[in-house]
Amino acid sequence: MSIHDLKNTAQRLMDEGKGLLAMDESLGTCNKRFKALGIPQTEEYRRKYRELIVTTPNLEDFISGTILFEETIYQKTDAGIPFLTLLKEKGIIPGIKVDQGTVPLAGFPNEKITEGLDGLRGRLASYYEMGLRFAKWRAVINIDSESPTRVGIKANASTLASYAALCQEAGIVPIVEPEVLMDGNHTLQKCASVTQDVLKEVFNALYDQQVSLGGMILKPNMVLPGIDCTDQEDTETIAEKTISCFLKVVPAAVGGVAFLSGGQPFVLASERLNVMQLRFGQIMPWPLTFSFSRAIQEPALEMWKGEDRNKEIAQKELYHRAKCNSAARNGTYSVEMEETKRV
Repeated sequence: MSIHDLKNTAQRLMDEGKGLLAMDESLGTCNKRFKALGIPQTEEYRRKYRELIVTTPNLEDFISGTILFEETIYQKTDAGIPFLTLLKEKGIIPGIKVDQGTVPLAGFPNEKITEGLDGLRGRLASYYEMGLRFAKWRAVINIDSESPTRVGIKANASTLASYAALCQEAGIVPIVEPEVLMDGNHTLQKCASVTQDVLKEVFNALYDQQVSLGGMILKPNMVLPGIDCTDQEDTETIAEKTISCFLKVVPAAVGGVAFLSGGQPFVLASERLNVMQLRFGQIMPWPLTFSFSRAIQEPALEMWKGEDRNKEIAQKELYHRAKCNSAARNGTYSVEMEETKRV
């Protein structure tokens, strides 16, 4: 493991004006979205959709890295070009989701634990040989009247840290994703409290595993009220609560912070990131960007609908959303940008 190389990769992923595109939906998630739009739920249509993404003209202007799913790393374009080759030619760093989903935590059935550590060292070595240079592992934290418990938080923090240590051993930058879910009726303050507890435990575990903080990226949730909460605070308040929380518990040495969108409406996700940059860009010790999935892809998917004739307009929409989030990453986003959708 070269700490220098890990830090260099993390810095490239956090390039100014760029962010990450998470196109690592599981087969079940991808098929569910296809079904809702009447798109055939087959490997070939998943390949066609992912080809639409990776061949979008000039996507590299705003995207520094893409998180891929296991199926995707072996797929090719209609012209026979491997997706990995195409991404590297564009200067986009390829990464991969390595966790294998969640299951109920033993003894705590209302909480989840993420699986995938078994055999991970060997998988990471293979991914490195293929040219993948970063990975992602997602832990899920739910808020309700009984959750999360200290046991649940500690268990997920431990698996995230073990994953991160294995990644760095293999020369791969770990993206550490402890997601506090938006589901529920909890308040903004409750989310802030839980997010702070989770991040504190995660970084304690990372220290114990001797993970190099400069050679990793944190992929957290924004601090938000539950979607069913009656009090939905404004963007300014959300920005203040989120950054205040992070400044308390996210070490300055971390290579970068890349938000997940977590089901937020795509325009709102851009607005919230933009306000954080405008208000706190001068005091944040780490670069702050996006690692969005639905907030970039969903409008394009809805336009494509599995039809080849819609590919170009879908790519324009994808490019537009990447451009908007790039602007938000720089604090220059405005709602007027939503009227301009040209590649």
